[in-house]
Amino acid sequence: MEYHNIYIEEENNVAIITIDRPKKLNALNKATIEELHEAFKELDEDPNTKVIILTGSGEKAFVAGADISEFAHFTVENGGKLAAKGQKMLFDFVESLSTPVIAAVNGFALGGGLELAMACHFRVASDNAKMGLPEVSLGVIPGYGGTQRLPQLVGKGRALEMIMTAGMIDAQKAMGYGLVNYAVPQEELMPLCQKLASKIMNNSSVAIAQAIKAINAGYSYNNDGYAVEIDAFGACFGTNDFKEGTTAFLEKRKADFPGS
Repeated sequence: MEYHNIYIEEENNVAIITIDRPKKLNALNKATIEELHEAFKELDEDPNTKVIILTGSGEKAFVAGADISEFAHFTVENGGKLAAKGQKMLFDFVESLSTPVIAAVNGFALGGGLELAMACHFRVASDNAKMGLPEVSLGVIPGYGGTQRLPQLVGKGRALEMIMTAGMIDAQKAMGYGLVNYAVPQEELMPLCQKLASKIMNNSSVAIAQAIKAINAGYSYNNDGYAVEIDAFGACFGTNDFKEGTTAFLEKRKADFPGS
């Protein structure tokens, strides 16, 4: 697929997806959501891609929100379909991806932008980052999973305050809330994400995929997370990665995981 709103850079088994709509502060429109879906799908199917980093172009914004001009005149039915399609195509898709996804949050991550960051497996923010879900100031609520993922990360009370006040929090407060794992100076954002990616790649990608599945199950209303963990744990025993990992441990050497 030819990309017009994003670009991908790949090096040392790490893929960086950059949302590139700087004049719109990288706002999400339909085309960008579709391109992101295809990019994540393509990279997840590539055995050479071990970690994906998602960021926004420039220093002003990760993603400043959804492109409001696209849905300002929608009906009730249109609005429901917009949320359902977006959640399935991108937000739930990223959350369930077997390849680890790190959000490198630079600048504004508002509305759909914060929802996209929260769908990633974890987040690193630059010190100029501002995060919030301001949808109620427009007469609507978060529709791409924000009312579910934000309380999972920061707790019900803080999530309700952030959503009801439509306010923004900075990187340090976001780290204190547990919304981001790290808050660093702008120039250290990508190097830290690369360092974390390198640490992740030392481990079994097969086991990591099973861990993602098991953890996500614990936050799903129709799954028993403990049961999924048991099945995922057992499945690991049938992999070459398990054989290599245990053999390397017993032989007191570093494991070289085959990824199967």
